[in-house]
Amino acid sequence: MKQFAIFGVILALLVAYSSVFVVKEGQRGIVMQFGKVKRSDDGEARVYEPGLQFKVPFIDSVRRLDARIQTLDGNADRFVTSEKKDLIIDSYVKWRISDFSQFYLRTGGGSVAQAELLLTRKINNGLRSEIGARTIRDIVSGERGQVMEDALKRMARSAEIGIEVLDVRIKQINLPDEVSNSIFQRMRAERLAVAKEHRSQGQEQAEIIRANVDRRVNVMLADADKRGRQMRGEGDATAAKIYADAYKKDPDFYKFWRSLRAYRNSFETGGDVMVLDPNSEFFRYMKEPASN
Repeated sequence: MKQFAIFGVILALLVAYSSVFVVKEGQRGIVMQFGKVKRSDDGEARVYEPGLQFKVPFIDSVRRLDARIQTLDGNADRFVTSEKKDLIIDSYVKWRISDFSQFYLRTGGGSVAQAELLLTRKINNGLRSEIGARTIRDIVSGERGQVMEDALKRMARSAEIGIEVLDVRIKQINLPDEVSNSIFQRMRAERLAVAKEHRSQGQEQAEIIRANVDRRVNVMLADADKRGRQMRGEGDATAAKIYADAYKKDPDFYKFWRSLRAYRNSFETGGDVMVLDPNSEFFRYMKEPASN
């Protein structure tokens, strides 16, 4: 009797243990019953939120799926533009599970790797269609954002595998090495031509500016010379008038003052040699200073 009691307790513990399961935060659970996803009366798959949950013991089995946002960061791939030019594009996708039952069935038991493989194919197909309809200039300049938006809309059809694509971003766009070199050389030639044209225009403008400056300088110098001559003439006239007025007031003093200036100018350097008659008028005030 005691053995039956012990067996009953153990059986009850096993039943209790098999009847509950825990779904961690960031996860969602689905229950499989006889190999099929357990559904509610209205046909919708039952998705169990984080916490302690219950199930039918020994019959139901639990599959826990990651409900967090996932990042698919694949390898760069080669795409062809409308110009038949190759581009190496590196992109990434943010996604999460939207239909846990559908995801479980389409990915062979909830395999994230299988889901990313399917998603990678869809991304490549979507981007290939968008990029194939555009030129390199459109992609690398103004329509890059539009490419991503269009690709995102196409990815929205990924609901068929039970996931929701939240964002598609192009990380990097590169040209293959063989194409990069040819385009670089062509761009270099174009830039050199533009630079040459700008230099030519600059030299032309410099010549015009230099000619204008020279003309203005010559005009200013001519005006200054004219003004200087005019001022010198006025100064000479004023000096002559002063001399004349001084002579009228005292002719002897005027002669004496002019003789002193002549002496000072003649003997200022000290090395000049003058050949003059000693009785000339030049030595008048030096010979007879008292009488004068």
